[in-house]
Order: sequence, then structure tokens, then C-alpha cells
Amino acid sequence: MTSAYSTLLIFGTSHVGKSTLAKRIGKEVGWPVLSTDKMGRHPGRPWPSVRKQVAEYYSKLSVETIYWFLRVHHENMWPHLRDRISTASQSNSGCVIEGSALRPEFIADLQPSRTLTVGLHASNAFLRQRMEAESLYENQDMHTKQLIEKFIQRSLTDNDSIVEASKHHGLTLIDVSDPSSLGIEADRLIEKLRQ
Repeated sequence: MTSAYSTLLIFGTSHVGKSTLAKRIGKEVGWPVLSTDKMGRHPGRPWPSVRKQVAEYYSKLSVETIYWFLRVHHENMWPHLRDRISTASQSNSGCVIEGSALRPEFIADLQPSRTLTVGLHASNAFLRQRMEAESLYENQDMHTKQLIEKFIQRSLTDNDSIVEASKHHGLTLIDVSDPSSLGIEADRLIEKLRQ
């Protein structure tokens, strides 16, 4: 039996759990997972090691400029992403696409009939704690801490923007700060994709 859906889009800011959820659902329903990070990488996180150009990027630019560049990067990626989503939505094989470049304001205009969309978010305190833990923030020198802090600020700004845009466009959001709720929502998505 063919599923009513052929594509699942998972959007959200950095470290909100998109990849983890995508891998779980992809495995459960037997669909491949595509990350937008692999389609065009923006200067990534300044850990575990910091490449010279990444350190220069975060140290020389303001948080506002860093976030502006992120948004421009996502806008530049969108035509290619839109084509990938369109192709996937016409396929019978199924595909999970996840990534920060899947902006809610872009997705809202798509509305492909066989695409299911969900956004992930959390409180800024939860995301900060997660990023500080992964980056081993407390063990870093002052310079590296400053780079990490700019990455965190950029990501929190992005989280706020994604939540606002999702609510404006009526897109589904899952709060990942509650693991039991996230598990229930993941099971619901899997069930929908299997229908």
C-alpha cells in the first residue's frame, strides 16, 4: 500500500534535534534521510576544533551580521531545495529532508500535497544548555568561549524567528525540551507516514 505522504520535512535551528528525529523516522519507515547541511554548508559550529576561517568569521562579525549571513545562505539554497522537495513529493519511494535551511516562511508557500512538515523548537535556556554541553564550553579558553557564544546567540535568534514564522504560517511545532512528548509526537509522525 502506498503512503499518503512521500516526503517529511523537519525544520528548526541548530542543535534542536532535527537529525536525530529524521534518522529515527527514516529508519522506522525505511526512507532515506537528506540533510540540507550536506547540500551547502554555512560556517558551522566553532567546535570541537576551530578552523582558522571559522574562528575569523565568528570573531570579526557581530551576532546580527552572522545571523544575516545565515539567512542569506538559506535564501540562496532555497531554489535548489524547492526543486528537491518537488521531486521527492512526486516520488513513490519516500524521503525525509531535514535542516535549518528549510525556513518556515519558504515551506508555507509550497504546500505539496504529499509532504508532511514539522518544526522543532525549545526554550532558549534548553538550547543554550545543550550547546554549552556539546561544545564543552566550561573547559574552553576565553577566545573559544567568545566564538561559541556568538554561535549560540545566532542559533537562539534563529530559534525565535522560526517559532514566530511557524506560528504566523500555522505550521506544526514540537517542543523538544520534553523527551516524553517528543517521543509521542515522533510515533504519531511515523504512524501518519505509514498510512
